[in-house]
Amino acid sequence: MPLIDPGTKAPAFALKDQHGETHRLSDYAGRSVILYFYPKDDTPGCTQESCEFQAALPKLKRREAAVLGVSILDEKSKAKFADKHGLTFPLLADADHEVAEKYGVWQKKSRYGRSYMGIVRTTYLIGPDGKVAQRWDNVKVDGHVDAALDALV
Repeated sequence: MPLIDPGTKAPAFALKDQHGETHRLSDYAGRSVILYFYPKDDTPGCTQESCEFQAALPKLKRREAAVLGVSILDEKSKAKFADKHGLTFPLLADADHEVAEKYGVWQKKSRYGRSYMGIVRTTYLIGPDGKVAQRWDNVKVDGHVDAALDALV
């Protein structure tokens, strides 16, 4: 599936977090949501990005916005990652990459001459109306959280 363009209704989803609680996009209706897809728990870039979102939580709460991290691997992996780094926002387990596919971030990647399918680091800002307000492709971690905060209305 292609990436979701700004102005398009964000695809619905229901995924479990690190505590086994189900989160649906509809649970956040009327609020802005920063939905970031990251390749894998507890890797350097994913850890930096997640920790920077954690540090930004007070600013997000003041703006009545939520942040949700999504990657493959199961809830146990998410719980271990969250506990290790003090992450208190929902990290959603998309073990079968169904949601990643809906959002177009499950793509062919290559490393060391080997091709494989995986999550391409992408962030969506979903507005209170449930539509994609902005999308960041092939995210570079440095400065990304600040850019996402600046995009919140």
